[in-house]
Amino acid sequence: MSRLRPRERARLVLVASILVTGLLYAVPYGHVLAYPLLLLSTVAHELGHGVAALLTGGSFQRLEMWPDGSGVALTAVSDSRLSQAVVAAGGLLGPAVLAALGFACGRTPRGARHALTAFAVLLTLALILVVRNPFGWLFVGTIALLCWLIARRASAELAQLGLIFLAVQLALSVFSRGDYLFTPVARTATGTMPSDVGQIAQALLLPYWFWGALCGLASAAVLAYGLRTYWR
Repeated sequence: MSRLRPRERARLVLVASILVTGLLYAVPYGHVLAYPLLLLSTVAHELGHGVAALLTGGSFQRLEMWPDGSGVALTAVSDSRLSQAVVAAGGLLGPAVLAALGFACGRTPRGARHALTAFAVLLTLALILVVRNPFGWLFVGTIALLCWLIARRASAELAQLGLIFLAVQLALSVFSRGDYLFTPVARTATGTMPSDVGQIAQALLLPYWFWGALCGLASAAVLAYGLRTYWR
């Protein structure tokens, strides 16, 4: 692969990531191997809420996640309806934004190393500052360590493949978990609460399905931009 031009290598890495993903869902017990990838999208979703809260002048206080793939981010924002809606939408857009950044940085092995290192640092900060339950500590800590090891110890080609593989999983989660965009309630390990689109509807009026469709289109646009940046 090292003899290929950077653009050709990048395209081959993307194709390989998609093929590996397909195999995970085709081989026996592949869904067991894919389970951590589901949890990865949960982390991206909850971090999206937290980052949106910080960007709107609020605070990110707590992140919890559970083995069933559910999670919750506790934030504090102003009474502004717009701020509350932005924080709710941040979680819905989080996986798409992180995937697009992965594609943009993964065009070169060097960029992939930097991106994996940055992601490991982000997860470590989250682990220290906001993750507050044992399962969250275990999963977030494991992913942070793996990203750090791949970034610092693996070959350049493997680091690029690892980043793009993760980006592909986050991109797919936008669609595989897309039903969440069209439900007014969310069921977590701690009970039932208003969904993100339900919260947006309460803050800005209009039906929850309208905001679900809008967030879905925005996520698709972000992913398309990230893939276009990567492929060119």
